[in-house]
Amino acid sequence: MTARHRHHVYVVELDPVVLNDRRFARANPGRDPTKPCVYVGMTGLTPELRFARHKAGIKANRFVLDHGLRLLPQLYAWANPMPYEAACEMEIELANGLRSEGFSVWQA
Repeated sequence: MTARHRHHVYVVELDPVVLNDRRFARANPGRDPTKPCVYVGMTGLTPELRFARHKAGIKANRFVLDHGLRLLPQLYAWANPMPYEAACEMEIELANGLRSEGFSVWQA
Protein backbone atom coordinates (compact mmCIF):
# COMPACT_ATOMS: atom_id res chain seq x y z
CA MET A 1 0.00 0.00 0.00
CA THR A 2 1.45 3.35 -0.99
CA ALA A 3 0.62 6.77 0.44
CA ARG A 4 -1.55 7.33 -2.63
CA HIS A 5 -3.55 4.16 -1.90
CA ARG A 6 -4.68 4.74 1.65
CA HIS A 7 -8.40 5.38 1.25
CA HIS A 8 -11.17 2.87 1.78
CA VAL A 9 -14.86 2.50 1.10
CA TYR A 10 -16.88 0.72 3.76
CA VAL A 11 -20.40 -0.53 4.42
CA VAL A 12 -22.11 -0.53 7.81
CA GLU A 13 -25.19 -2.63 8.50
CA LEU A 14 -27.90 -0.54 10.16
CA ASP A 15 -30.65 -1.73 12.48
CA PRO A 16 -33.87 -1.91 10.42
CA VAL A 17 -35.50 0.48 12.89
CA VAL A 18 -33.73 3.18 10.83
CA LEU A 19 -36.62 2.79 8.36
CA ASN A 20 -38.77 4.66 10.90
CA ASP A 21 -36.85 7.78 9.90
CA ARG A 22 -38.80 9.43 7.08
CA ARG A 23 -35.71 10.77 5.30
CA PHE A 24 -34.11 7.32 5.25
CA ALA A 25 -37.31 5.60 4.10
CA ARG A 26 -37.95 8.21 1.36
CA ALA A 27 -34.42 7.69 0.02
CA ASN A 28 -35.16 3.99 -0.52
CA PRO A 29 -38.58 3.61 -2.19
CA GLY A 30 -37.65 0.44 -4.11
CA ARG A 31 -36.16 -1.46 -1.20
CA ASP A 32 -36.24 -5.23 -0.93
CA PRO A 33 -37.40 -6.02 2.63
CA THR A 34 -35.18 -9.13 2.66
CA LYS A 35 -32.01 -7.00 2.20
CA PRO A 36 -30.38 -5.07 5.04
CA CYS A 37 -30.26 -1.34 5.60
CA VAL A 38 -26.72 0.00 5.12
CA TYR A 39 -24.58 3.10 5.25
CA VAL A 40 -21.84 3.49 2.61
CA GLY A 41 -18.88 5.70 3.39
CA MET A 42 -15.33 6.56 2.40
CA THR A 43 -12.36 7.20 4.67
CA GLY A 44 -8.62 7.71 4.87
CA LEU A 45 -8.67 5.53 8.01
CA THR A 46 -9.22 1.81 8.19
CA PRO A 47 -12.91 0.87 8.01
CA GLU A 48 -12.67 -0.55 11.53
CA LEU A 49 -11.29 2.67 13.00
CA ARG A 50 -13.79 4.80 11.09
CA PHE A 51 -16.70 2.67 12.35
CA ALA A 52 -15.40 2.97 15.92
CA ARG A 53 -15.24 6.75 15.51
CA HIS A 54 -18.81 6.87 14.18
CA LYS A 55 -19.97 4.91 17.24
CA ALA A 56 -17.98 7.22 19.55
CA GLY A 57 -19.68 10.25 18.00
CA ILE A 58 -16.53 11.56 16.27
CA LYS A 59 -17.57 13.10 12.93
CA ALA A 60 -20.40 10.58 13.04
CA ASN A 61 -23.24 10.08 10.64
CA ARG A 62 -26.35 10.04 12.82
CA PHE A 63 -27.70 6.84 11.28
CA VAL A 64 -24.45 4.99 12.04
CA LEU A 65 -24.18 6.53 15.50
CA ASP A 66 -27.73 5.55 16.45
CA HIS A 67 -28.29 2.39 14.38
CA GLY A 68 -24.91 1.03 13.23
CA LEU A 69 -24.55 -2.69 13.98
CA ARG A 70 -21.40 -3.93 12.23
CA LEU A 71 -19.20 -3.58 9.20
CA LEU A 72 -20.04 -5.75 6.18
CA PRO A 73 -16.58 -6.33 4.67
CA GLN A 74 -17.90 -8.87 2.17
CA LEU A 75 -19.47 -5.90 0.36
CA TYR A 76 -16.35 -3.70 0.14
CA ALA A 77 -13.06 -5.43 1.07
CA TRP A 78 -12.31 -6.38 -2.56
CA ALA A 79 -11.97 -2.69 -3.47
CA ASN A 80 -9.59 -1.45 -0.77
CA PRO A 81 -7.24 0.36 -0.50
CA MET A 82 -7.34 2.92 -3.32
CA PRO A 83 -6.38 6.50 -4.13
CA TYR A 84 -8.60 9.31 -2.83
CA GLU A 85 -10.21 10.09 -6.19
CA ALA A 86 -11.06 6.43 -6.80
CA ALA A 87 -12.56 6.12 -3.31
CA CYS A 88 -14.77 9.16 -3.91
CA GLU A 89 -16.12 7.56 -7.09
CA MET A 90 -16.36 4.07 -5.60
CA GLU A 91 -18.43 5.33 -2.64
CA ILE A 92 -21.12 6.59 -5.02
CA GLU A 93 -20.92 3.56 -7.33
CA LEU A 94 -21.12 1.12 -4.43
CA ALA A 95 -24.09 2.93 -2.88
CA ASN A 96 -25.94 3.03 -6.21
CA GLY A 97 -25.12 -0.61 -6.93
CA LEU A 98 -26.37 -1.80 -3.55
CA ARG A 99 -29.53 0.30 -3.89
CA SER A 100 -30.18 -1.23 -7.33
CA GLU A 101 -29.89 -4.67 -5.71
CA GLY A 102 -32.63 -3.72 -3.22
CA PHE A 103 -30.53 -2.67 -0.23
CA SER A 104 -31.79 0.34 1.73
CA VAL A 105 -28.82 2.70 1.47
CA TRP A 106 -27.70 5.96 3.05
CA GLN A 107 -24.64 7.58 1.54
CA ALA A 108 -23.54 11.00 2.72
